[in-house]
Amino acid sequence: MTTAEEPRWPHRELDPDAVRPVPLRQFVLKVHSRCNLACDYCYIYRGQDASWRERPSRVPEATVRRTARRIAEHAAAHRLTSLRVDLHGGEPLLGGPGPVLAYAAEVRRAVREAVRGVVPGGCEVTATVQTNGTLLTPRTLDRLAAARVRVGLSLDGGAARLNTRRTDRRGRSSWPAVAAAARLLARRPAAYAGILCTVDLAADPEDVYRSLLALGPPGIDLLLPHANWAAPPPGIASAPVPGRRARPTPYGDWLVRVFDLWWDDDRMRTGVRLFQEIVALLLGVPGSVESVGLSPMVAVVVETDGAIEQTGALRSAYEGASATGLDVFRHSFDRALRHPGLAARQLGAAGLAPDCAVCPVREVCGGGNYAHRYAPYSGFLHPSVYCADLERLIRHVAARMESADRLGRGGP
Repeated sequence: MTTAEEPRWPHRELDPDAVRPVPLRQFVLKVHSRCNLACDYCYIYRGQDASWRERPSRVPEATVRRTARRIAEHAAAHRLTSLRVDLHGGEPLLGGPGPVLAYAAEVRRAVREAVRGVVPGGCEVTATVQTNGTLLTPRTLDRLAAARVRVGLSLDGGAARLNTRRTDRRGRSSWPAVAAAARLLARRPAAYAGILCTVDLAADPEDVYRSLLALGPPGIDLLLPHANWAAPPPGIASAPVPGRRARPTPYGDWLVRVFDLWWDDDRMRTGVRLFQEIVALLLGVPGSVESVGLSPMVAVVVETDGAIEQTGALRSAYEGASATGLDVFRHSFDRALRHPGLAARQLGAAGLAPDCAVCPVREVCGGGNYAHRYAPYSGFLHPSVYCADLERLIRHVAARMESADRLGRGGP
C-alpha cells in the first residue's frame, strides 16, 4: 500500500514523536506462514491481504537469531523484568515442535545474556504456542512442556457440531484430531494455556460455553469476529457513517448470555478473559488486553521474513494495513514504536474518536479492538463497529456486579 493511499488517521494526522512510547512486552513470532486447515472465515488466507504468499513458509535460522537479538536489546534497554513470546502461524507445528522450541530457546538465551548485570533477577520470558491442535501428539506435548512452552488451542466450540467450518483442504473435519489434543492438554494443566474461540451468532452461546468447559481449559478467550465499518460482521447491517448510535446488539446479547452462565456457575473454575478484564476495569484496575480498556498496546509481530508488523487483525481492514515497512535486520523495536500505527495504540483516551471521548463507558470499552474501528479513507479514528454490543455487555456486567454487591456476594 502506498503512503498516498494510507488512511488519514493515524498515518497522515498523527506525529509519532509527540507520543511517549511504552516498551513492548509481547512479541508474536511467526514460526510458519502456512496452515493445514482451510477455515472458510479465515481473514489471513481468505482475506484481501495475500502478503503471506511472499514470505518463507518456515522462519529461517538467521531470522530467528536476529529477532532474538532485537528482543534482548529491547529488554535490556528498558530493563524489562518479564516479557512474553507467542509462537504463531499459520499453524506453528507444521514443521514439528523443533522450530517452536528453537525459537523460544534462542529468545531466552539472548535475553538472559543481554540483561545480565542490567536487570537484577533477570527477565522472565514466558512462551506460548497457539495451535489448531491437529498436530499435537503426546510426544510433541512432552517436548513443549519440558521446555516450558505452554499450548493454546484455537476452536469454535467444544464439539464436532460447532467446528464444521474448521476443515482441512480436502474438506475433512479437524475435530477428531483436535478433540484428542484437548484431552491431552486437560491431563497436563501446567502446559495448557487455554482456548481461543471466535463468537458465532449461528451457534447457541450456552452450547459453545458448556462444551468448551468440558474440555477443561484454565481459561477461555472469546473473540469478536474481525470486522469494520466497511465490512460489518454477520448479523450487523452496514452503516453509512461510522459512529455511536442505537442499533440491535446481537453480539452483546450473545456475550451477555455467556457472562451470566460464567458469573453464576463457573467463574472461579475457569476464567473468561474478556469478562475478567471488564470486571477489573469496572473496579478501576488497569486492563491488559487490546480488546477493551485504555492500556497502551505493547505487542508487535515478527513475520517469517523478519518483517516487523502490527497485529495481524489489521489485515481484515485493507491490504497492507498491518505493515510498518520495518524489519529486524535493519530496525530496532524502539524504531517500531515510532510508527504511527503503533504510536496511535499507545495514546489511551487521547487516541479515541470524538464519539468515544464523551461515552460514559469509555474507560472500560476503550474504543474496542483497534482493527474494528476502521472506515475507508478516514482510518481508525472511529468507535468500534461493535460499539453498541460492547456497551450492552459492559452495562450488563456493571449491573450484575452492583446487584452482587448489594447482596453481599462480592465479585469473582
